[in-house]
Amino acid sequence: MPKILRMRLTSLLFLILLLNLHTHGQSDYADEIRRWDSSRVRALKDVNGWLNLAGLFWLKEGVNRFGTDSANDVVFPKGSVVPMAGNFILEKGKVTLLQADAGTILINNRLQKERVLFHPDSAYAPVCASNSFRWTIIRREDKYAIRLRDLNSPVIKNFKGINRYPADSSWRVEAMLEKGSGWVTITNVLGQTIQQESPGRLVFTLQGKTFKLDALKEGNELFIIIGDETSALTTYGAGRYIYAKWPDNNGKTILDFNKAFNPPCAFTDFATCPLPPKQNILPIAITAGEKDPHAEH
Repeated sequence: MPKILRMRLTSLLFLILLLNLHTHGQSDYADEIRRWDSSRVRALKDVNGWLNLAGLFWLKEGVNRFGTDSANDVVFPKGSVVPMAGNFILEKGKVTLLQADAGTILINNRLQKERVLFHPDSAYAPVCASNSFRWTIIRREDKYAIRLRDLNSPVIKNFKGINRYPADSSWRVEAMLEKGSGWVTITNVLGQTIQQESPGRLVFTLQGKTFKLDALKEGNELFIIIGDETSALTTYGAGRYIYAKWPDNNGKTILDFNKAFNPPCAFTDFATCPLPPKQNILPIAITAGEKDPHAEH
């Protein structure tokens, strides 16, 4: 075989090998995203997920009568509790449940006529249960509410999964953490604005341009709230969320937009989601990650 022909054949085989490696790598990455998506769906359907939320009831200072009867201050869904179940008493940040009948509602799996459900110094909030319903007290700044769940919610049974963009590893980029002021102003859907701890901003390159996103500290991870030019078109209008690993000793981490996911408010009206700060609304279309679950409608 002539030398020139051997060289061309060797080059061709090398290109075929590279193509196979690339195709195999893309396939492995697509499998990783499918596994991530399956885990995400399981979390949404979980007992503590977002799909079973059945109500969010804000409490006023003082006595809040509750039950399924429409004469109550807090009206629970039919079949959850008795018509006149008792009172939630809010006193300067402390919420107490006082049952009308001690034999109808379980508090942490025990029948108790009276129990403090929330206190500013509490480490956790007790769980109340009646039939298929569960509820706890949540606090949002100076507001207190009952978060109600229905473990038999039809939303879970009818859930078909989350529409998303095809996995594309080009949206998986290296980012460098750059120190900022230490705090970021975040506003939620209730209009409440708070200062949250921020270890800095992530600097990265996409489509040949450099961008920055302010990150929040959440445990041992970075939590990023973003908006982009797909927001309110193909993706959820109030933004999406991304987690990233804590940066290594060189300040580097991976920002994977294929794992951008919808906030709870995309699935339920009974959540209080934080919104992307102005500086985190990117002037490009991030065609990766989860789409708006209602976009097709």
